[in-house]
Amino acid sequence: MSRIITTGETPASRRHAHMRSCAEVLRLLAQRARFDDEARDMTAFLVFNLRDIYRTIDESAGAWDERNYWKKAEALREKWRWCRTAADELETLIRADRWNEVPARLLALVPHFQHITIAAITRNADWWCGAYRALLRRTENTK
Repeated sequence: MSRIITTGETPASRRHAHMRSCAEVLRLLAQRARFDDEARDMTAFLVFNLRDIYRTIDESAGAWDERNYWKKAEALREKWRWCRTAADELETLIRADRWNEVPARLLALVPHFQHITIAAITRNADWWCGAYRALLRRTENTK
């Protein structure tokens, strides 16, 4: 019997797409002078993407856990814990309406996305339109 090769979407490919989205949004936010409605949507979109990055990490680490490589799984989770922490911090700032503190937090994220080369912006406003409202609605529903 031959090996079955899965060519579908993997956690790594989804993680790469989320990383690319974050890098593009960070670049676009860096070009803005203030936080208008679109910038708020972009920041909320960044929160969702950071959470999704960590979700893919947890999925990959789960595969290591199943094979009893728990040290490797925990090392992977620890290496990527920054994205979950950053998402939580950004969400706290957004919900508290402390937009003057957001640029410093975004600046701290830049080193994590430096390795991604962006020749052209491939994401447009359709990607993040309504993300701010969705983030606020999500947090209201979890209370």
